[in-house]
Amino acid sequence: MPISFDLTDNTRTAQAHYRKMAAEQMRPISRKYDLEEHTLPTEWVDYFWKEGRSGPQGMKLDAPGDGFVQVCVQAEELCWGDAGLYLRMPTAALGGSAVAAAGTPEQKARFLAPFKGEGEPVWGAMAITEPAAGSDSAAIQTTADLDGDAYVLNGTKIFCTAGEGAATFEGGFVAVWATVDKSAGRGGIKAFVVPAGTPGMRLVGCEKKLGIRASDTATLVFENCRVPKENLLGRAEVKKKGPKSSGDKGFKGAMATFDASRPIVAAMAVGVGRAALDTVLEELERQGVALRYDAGPHAQTAVERDVIEMEAELQAARLLTWRAATMMNQGKPNNLEASMAKAKAGLAVTKITQKAVEILGPAGYSKKLLVEKWMRDAKINDIYEGTQQINQLIVARRILDYPSSMLR
Repeated sequence: MPISFDLTDNTRTAQAHYRKMAAEQMRPISRKYDLEEHTLPTEWVDYFWKEGRSGPQGMKLDAPGDGFVQVCVQAEELCWGDAGLYLRMPTAALGGSAVAAAGTPEQKARFLAPFKGEGEPVWGAMAITEPAAGSDSAAIQTTADLDGDAYVLNGTKIFCTAGEGAATFEGGFVAVWATVDKSAGRGGIKAFVVPAGTPGMRLVGCEKKLGIRASDTATLVFENCRVPKENLLGRAEVKKKGPKSSGDKGFKGAMATFDASRPIVAAMAVGVGRAALDTVLEELERQGVALRYDAGPHAQTAVERDVIEMEAELQAARLLTWRAATMMNQGKPNNLEASMAKAKAGLAVTKITQKAVEILGPAGYSKKLLVEKWMRDAKINDIYEGTQQINQLIVARRILDYPSSMLR
């Protein structure tokens, strides 16, 4: 499938806009909120809500754009600034993706309107992971029982990105995955929109993490939490597994949300990796070291080989990401390509940031630079939105055309 990797003028305008935003608004406070974990970065939140969310100026509305590729370019630039602050932006985030993917026009208008309004900042989030159901989303234990005109949710959700803001700030919401019928397996799993402040939804606390410390990664408990039937995303019908049906079409539909989110996570990883690589290149330039791309591997220094490999890894991850995004633009299934991009980028950023720390020596390992922080921030890209192992399984199943029962 031919794909052009030349960005349009509009995307280049957006790229420059978000690069400037990252450099001027995020980098100066990056270390502060790494050290002050769980403190709301008010200067960043207020800036983004009042100015940042309006997007770049000078875009030509009648000119071609790059659609979802531009979204990935934005994610790369802002995560070059700070991945934790990127995740703390007041946006609908994954909760909004779930509403956009499975919601009715009325639900989209009702739940997403606050994110376009002029009131106080609001957040959206999606709650899937549970203490006993990490990467295996089909093993969800949180229940949703129909009682009159409402569903009653009971269960615990962990590692919910933006969960604190979404659960406690008026206007926000959490899209919660729960089962309405455990006997139906995956077919019984549905998503429900739980507005902020709903009685029965309780914020237990936020995780103390290795990296992305500016973001709020919450644990939420649902105890007899009632939400109107109208807050169910998708159909209420449960299709059980039969001889001619896999019974999990609803679950597969919900999982399709990841086909859109995984390229974004891959782009985030590329942004963090590029930040580390840029710092290495700046230091080499300061020391007068010029990379000899035309020299054979046997003639290059160890540093030259390492840096050139870092550049190649980063570019490969970026191109896989843009490929998955381009397929979305074209309306083509990208389940395989989204997982390939996510798996490659997660591994690449981990290697790149670790190598940057090594090359920069004492300065890289200390807090004089942000490189050690980026090494800590990088690892999450290899874990959330499906671990490295889960995405490799998906790639293998798609290539070999094996069902999940044959390749686990």
